[in-house]
Amino acid sequence: MRRRQQPPLPKRHGLDPARLRLPEDGHWATIRDHLVERLPRVPSARIDELLREGGIVDLDGPIGPDAPYVPGGAVWFHRDLPVEQVVPFDITVVHRDAALLVVDKPHFLATIPRGQHVLQTALVRLRRELDLPDLVPAHRLDRVTAGLVLFVIDPALRGAYQTMFQKRRVRKEYEAIAPFDPELALPRTVRSRIIKEKQVLAAQEIPGEPNAETEIELLEHRDGLGRYRLRPHTGRTHQLRLHMNSLGIPILGDDFYPVVTDKPVDDYTRPLQLLASTLEFTDPVTREPRRFETTRTLRAWTDLAGWSGGE
Repeated sequence: MRRRQQPPLPKRHGLDPARLRLPEDGHWATIRDHLVERLPRVPSARIDELLREGGIVDLDGPIGPDAPYVPGGAVWFHRDLPVEQVVPFDITVVHRDAALLVVDKPHFLATIPRGQHVLQTALVRLRRELDLPDLVPAHRLDRVTAGLVLFVIDPALRGAYQTMFQKRRVRKEYEAIAPFDPELALPRTVRSRIIKEKQVLAAQEIPGEPNAETEIELLEHRDGLGRYRLRPHTGRTHQLRLHMNSLGIPILGDDFYPVVTDKPVDDYTRPLQLLASTLEFTDPVTREPRRFETTRTLRAWTDLAGWSGGE
C-alpha cells in the first residue's frame, strides 16, 4: 500500500495544511505566479504576505516570493479560516477505545470542515479537545441532525471502518418527531428516486427507479405529535426528511421540507427533530458485535412547550 506523504507543516487548530501539486506542464516563471492564478479567491496581496512570512513551504522548507516554478512539485500552506459563530452545545463521548471513538453530536454542529464551518465542527473540536490529531470520521451526519457519529482513532484502521459504512454494513436507526396522522397506515417502507443537484439546497423526489428506501414506524403519539423510528436502507441526501415529508408528516423543525426557509446559521431555535439513535454492526477488525445507543432525547417530545428554545 502506498504510504501517505507526511506534510512538511504541522497541523493548525487540528487541521492539516492544504497541499497543492504543481502541474507538470506549468508555464509560470515563479510559484507565486501559479498561486495567484490557481487561487483566484485569495487576494494576491495575501499570497505575497504568506510568502514573506514563510507560510508557504515545499519539502525543503519555506519558499520565497521569487522561487522558480517547479513542474511536478508541491507546496503546502494553511488556508485562512472563516469567521465562525461558536456553536454553544457540547459533544458527548459515548464510547472510546484504542480504535474507535463514538460521540453524540449536537444539532447545528457539522461533522467535518466544509465551507463556512471549520473550527466549529465535530472533527476539529474532538481533535483538539481530546488530543487526537489523527482522528477521522468513518461516516458523516448532517449539521442539523443530532446523534451518533463514529470516528476512527487508529490511522491503520481507517479503511476497514470507512468501507463498512460505504458498503452499508451498519444498521442505523433514527428517531424523529413529526405530526401524527391517524389515517396513515404504519409501519411501512417508503421507496423513491431522490436526486440532489449542486448549488440547490433541497433534494427532490422524481419519477424513476427507486434509489432510496426507508422503514418508518410509529412508536407512540400524543397531543397531535408522533414519535417515529426510521430505518434507512440507503443513504441518499436528506432521504429521511424527504420520505417523512412525502407521507404528509414533515419532521418538526425542518427548514427545507416542505418549503425552504431562510434561517440564519446562528439561529439555534427549533432544531430539526431528527436523532441518529443507534449504530449496530459486526466489527470488521475484531469480528465482535457492536451496538451503540444515543444518550440524547428530542426536545419536542420531552418539552413540547419549550423545545423552540434550541438544544
